[in-house]
Amino acid sequence: MSGTGRRVHAAGAVLALAAMALSACGNDLAALKLTMASGVEKGVYNRLSAALADAWTEHVGIEHPQVTVTKGSIDNLERLRAGQANVGFSQADAAERAAESDEPGKHKLYALARMHDDYLQVVVRDDLVVNRLVDLKGLRVSIGSESSGVRLIADRLLKSAGISPDTDLRVQHLDLNEASDAMMAGTLDAFIWSGGLPTQRVTQLAQTVKVKMLDLSDVLPELRKQYPVYGSATLPASAYSLPGKAVTTLVVRNFLLVNDLMSDEAAEALVDGLFKAQPRLEAASFAARSIEVRAAIETTPIPLHPGALRYYRDTKV
Repeated sequence: MSGTGRRVHAAGAVLALAAMALSACGNDLAALKLTMASGVEKGVYNRLSAALADAWTEHVGIEHPQVTVTKGSIDNLERLRAGQANVGFSQADAAERAAESDEPGKHKLYALARMHDDYLQVVVRDDLVVNRLVDLKGLRVSIGSESSGVRLIADRLLKSAGISPDTDLRVQHLDLNEASDAMMAGTLDAFIWSGGLPTQRVTQLAQTVKVKMLDLSDVLPELRKQYPVYGSATLPASAYSLPGKAVTTLVVRNFLLVNDLMSDEAAEALVDGLFKAQPRLEAASFAARSIEVRAAIETTPIPLHPGALRYYRDTKV
């Protein structure tokens, strides 16, 4: 296909998505067709997206959404803003940065709900003498794939701690599954991951390789001073049945997002279906247990979609 042909094909795909989203007016939700940007395979985003797709088909009565594996938050945001996806997950920090961008021709982002919180997990082989972030210097470390929210957090964390990925680390850019495989193969010493607790792939790794989580209490104050979007929390050793005590780490909120092509009626119905799907979501990932209707409106700096806002007002949140 020529370059012109590819561009015409891509433009046609975007217009088709727009038509699908806009066609769900009034009560004609059966016409709604969704593409969901879901994150890496077997990650929490991916598992929740699959569960939501099933639930929305059952509770909202729409055609089963297409769940697309992506590289993570940044990839998801790019697809939403380009009109290549209708629904997607993102960390709050990546969404905040995307919303501040004024690129022409990009769609505006709206939130349906605040979802679970992600915990930053610095996973290290237990046989290495590594107790603090600075001890990673000289080691083989993955800081996330290029278009992931993990990469964004890792870059900010390392910079605030005075660590250069280019000169201080033997850096790799792997997604969660690639990093886990590399650690099991003995070709990676540590990786940085941001995800809900527990993340299934990390659980599987910890059952195969002896690993530990780094405590970040010495570097978090400076990072949070620069980026108030982040919080801190305790990551219990029991999350992955690890020996030792709990560690202090960074947390970031997750949002379920759409773009300005989504009708009010569709957005309201999807939020209603989201909360009806709570048992299904919890079965897909333990992280979904923290999803709660009163906390769901806390999506600043991303505005709630007008249809989502109508749902919360009717629910008297």
